[in-house]
Amino acid sequence: VQLQASGGGLVQAGGSLRLSCAVSGLTFGNSAIAWFRQAPGKEREGVACIVSDNDDTVYSDSVKGRFTISRDIAKKTLYLQMNSLKTEDTAVYYCAYDGYWGRGTLVTVSS
Repeated sequence: VQLQASGGGLVQAGGSLRLSCAVSGLTFGNSAIAWFRQAPGKEREGVACIVSDNDDTVYSDSVKGRFTISRDIAKKTLYLQMNSLKTEDTAVYYCAYDGYWGRGTLVTVSS
């Protein structure tokens, strides 16, 4: 079982990034799948989640309207499109699915 997150990097405030999370070793699409993040010195927090087969989504208030979570079941990949990035979005971003966690990808937003 592997969840491989990628797409992080350094971006200026106001910029955009798209994170990907490739899932292998699991049947994809039957469980809720989510992105979390952990900023330096802070607890891990939920960012966005796809909660159902109908692709219903839930977002934290801090990213609502700026981030979009999506998935491609055929490619077994989860995405997080992040727009209008702020310095406070700087964190390691993790994908989680069916009780498994990816290794994380670092997003750094500079002012």
